[in-house]
Amino acid sequence: MKIFSWDNIRLMLMFAVMVFLFSFSSIRNEHRKLTQSKVVFVQDKNPFIRAEVVNKLLIENKTQPQSIQKVDLDLNRLEKSVDANPMIEKSEVFVSIDGVLKAVVKQKTPIARLCNEGESFYIDYQGGTMPLSDEFTARVPIISGEINNIKQSELSQVLRKIYNDDFLKKNIIGIQISSLGSLKMTTRNYNFDIEFGRPINIERKFSNYKAFYQKAENDSLLSRYKKINLTFTQQVVCTK
Repeated sequence: MKIFSWDNIRLMLMFAVMVFLFSFSSIRNEHRKLTQSKVVFVQDKNPFIRAEVVNKLLIENKTQPQSIQKVDLDLNRLEKSVDANPMIEKSEVFVSIDGVLKAVVKQKTPIARLCNEGESFYIDYQGGTMPLSDEFTARVPIISGEINNIKQSELSQVLRKIYNDDFLKKNIIGIQISSLGSLKMTTRNYNFDIEFGRPINIERKFSNYKAFYQKAENDSLLSRYKKINLTFTQQVVCTK
């Protein structure tokens, strides 16, 4: 049996040529310079941070992306640099086939704004903090009062419930925290306060409030009340 037949030699030569071409192409591709850099915001109509700011993080100290070779890029490090921005929740940084350095960015989602003793910042959907933006102001409930007297996780549950519910999101504009950690809410269209109590039985309390609101609005009674008490989960107590 012939080990080195012409068929085997041809196959080996073809394999060697393919390896050479692949290596040559890879080396050439790595030393190819970028064509441009691009920032894409995911599902965000109102960016809290300008694309130019993210773009500077991508190209770092270089003035133009065309001066950067692909081989010099550390995509992991660039991604961490973008994610470190306090406005950004998560990003994905990569180079496309046509040489575009691209960052796909998901911003943090503000669900409330804390205003207390001279400090002001957003609370995001994950329960973290987010600075105010010069680019856009979110219409979210204003939090005031004794913020340290309530657990962050409990407050976040209430805020996420409001944000995820279209009715509550349009209706509730402010939350004041008492020294005992109970919540008092203000509404957009009426002057009454909502005594929510401690952040427990959240689903039940909001369900009671929505049922009461619909009934009272149909009966044209909402403008008569000064206080709506949701503390007792079995009933809604109203004060005129």
